[in-house]
Parts: sequence; C-alpha cells; structure tokens
Amino acid sequence: MISKDEQKVLAARTAVDVLVKKGRIFSGMKIGLGTGSTAMPAVKRIAELIADGTLSGIKAVATSFQTTLACEEFGIPVYTMNDKVIGGTLDLAIDGADEIGKGNSLIKGGGAALLREKIVAYNSKAFVVVADESKAVENHGTKFPLPVEIIAEARVPVVQKLEKLGAKCVLREGVKKAGPVITDNGNMIIDCTWENPVDAAKLEDTINDITGVVECGFFTKIRPTAFIAHSDGSVEERS
Repeated sequence: MISKDEQKVLAARTAVDVLVKKGRIFSGMKIGLGTGSTAMPAVKRIAELIADGTLSGIKAVATSFQTTLACEEFGIPVYTMNDKVIGGTLDLAIDGADEIGKGNSLIKGGGAALLREKIVAYNSKAFVVVADESKAVENHGTKFPLPVEIIAEARVPVVQKLEKLGAKCVLREGVKKAGPVITDNGNMIIDCTWENPVDAAKLEDTINDITGVVECGFFTKIRPTAFIAHSDGSVEERS
C-alpha cells in the first residue's frame, strides 16, 4: 500500500511518461503546466526529460506564480498565453484536480489558481489531470468546497446570489496572513458547499453569470483524460 503523497507522485510521473510514449508530449510543443501538490511532480518529470535530452524546445505556460517559480528552478522556459510564440492556444495542459466526478467533470481551485488554470485548460487542444484515488467522487457539491473567485467590491451581493442557489458560503482566509486569501489576480475566493449533490455543468454557467464573479472552479466544458493512482500502486487511465 502506498500513501496519498506517493499516489500523487505516481500519477503525475506515470501520466507524463505515458503521454511521451504516445507522442502527446513532444519536443517543441506548447504545454500548460498546472498548480498544486500533484501537478508539481509532473512539472519536475518534464524537467527531467528535458535535462536528459528526451524533450527539447518545450514552451510552457504556467498557471500560477508557484508554477512559474518551479519552472524557473527546473529550467523550463515560461511564456504567457498572449506571447506570439504561444498564440493563445496550447497543444496540451496537465494539472491536478480537487475532485473528479462522473464523465471527468472537475472541481479545481483548492490552491486559489482556478482562473489561470481554466484559461489554460479551456484553450488547450487536450487536457490531462493527475490525482490520487481520494479525488474520485460520485458527485460534486457536498464534500470539497467549490471555489468561486470574485471581485472584492462585489462580495456581499455575490454571496447573496450564491446563497439563493443553495450554497453555504465561506470567505477563504489566508494562512500565515491576516485576512482573506488574495489570488494571483488580486481577487477573493468564496468556498461553496451544498447539502445535496449539484449539477456541475448547469451551475458552472449559472455562477459565472453572476455579476462580480470572475470564475468558478467547476470544469465541465472540456473532458480531460484522468490518471488516477491507487493505494495498491496501480494507475487508472480514465477518458
């Protein structure tokens, strides 16, 4: 049996190696690199393959300051979606997930990077998520809180509208920082849970239509390939 942390590393490294073998990660590609404890081992594995000559000419777009710093440390060139060499579209993005539901619908944003993660994922030709087995769920809404990134000035009216949708709302507070979490984009995060499971695809649109909401953490408009590691050391590939 392997631990949750070991599962994260196994899922990430297996995904990268399988994608290289299948030609989905290749030299010269434009790749989106995600944020968090499961995405980081994938970033590190790509760096190893660059270092040993398996990959070259990789052009990365990072989804957070954390990932940008990691790429700088590992020697992976980082660009933005707006750079001409990227042209607004990526060949593939690889990231973690906080929940993976039926049909590979996702909740993301536990690390408060959901906006940039969604910009990268939704503008990629292919999307891959890596996770430990605890992230696989039957439905969304009742367990891991849905992050909603909001404009600070709209906090009260946004919370009122989320509550009308049945959500219990909590302003995310900082750790080792007094006051609320401030995202890389200068916004706040409202974490939402419901008493009963919700329709993620429907709520993604409904929540994003609320004035003052920047983005929510449901990812339902692109179906990823998921690599899920289990405690017995196996890795499930789910499309």
